[in-house]
Amino acid sequence: MDAFITTDVLFRWLHVLFGITWIGLLYYFNFIQGEYFKEAEAGAKADAVKKLAPRALWWFRWGAMFTFLTGVVLLELVRQAHGWDSYIIMGATLGTLMFLNVWLIIWPAQKIVCGITPGDGATAAPKAALASRTNTLFSGPMLIGMMGSFHGTGAASHGMNSLPMGLWIVLALILALQANAIFGKTGPMTTVKGVIHCSIALTVVFVGLLQFV
Repeated sequence: MDAFITTDVLFRWLHVLFGITWIGLLYYFNFIQGEYFKEAEAGAKADAVKKLAPRALWWFRWGAMFTFLTGVVLLELVRQAHGWDSYIIMGATLGTLMFLNVWLIIWPAQKIVCGITPGDGATAAPKAALASRTNTLFSGPMLIGMMGSFHGTGAASHGMNSLPMGLWIVLALILALQANAIFGKTGPMTTVKGVIHCSIALTVVFVGLLQFV
């Protein structure tokens, strides 16, 4: 038992530490750097794209990688100790999609934008922006999933033998939003205020579905 507690605490600490690095930079890109690039002079923007962005993207993508890996370990530890609940399934699904968005969409597109690999920057930039906005959208309910599992109230925070209807609806909505991240548009998430409001609203909707459906 003591060994389990030690391992559990260690990986929770690492998971949160890497998560702070990842999500902190996600918010930096969406709330600060992106808005600065809209106003920056051409020379200043070019210098930042060449020298600043690649450094930030290095910490961003590896923060995502190690957040995901420590999360996988924690999922197994939680399964052994309690079984999974609705919150952890929602959070793990969102976190996994966010991780995949970083490595399969955002980073390949940003390599083109930063001139690391050849390609059409005018096409790559909107792809990266949409996936990044989607990750920002997902971050609110994802964090609720991390914190609510076995710490919240109601049936959603307790172990279960089958997936409740509310969770099925949440998972379907997540997949629809992820499809939009690949094929759709930013819509109301175009602005900083818009994506923040959408993330908060999505969190409220998901919690309502998990708790009451």
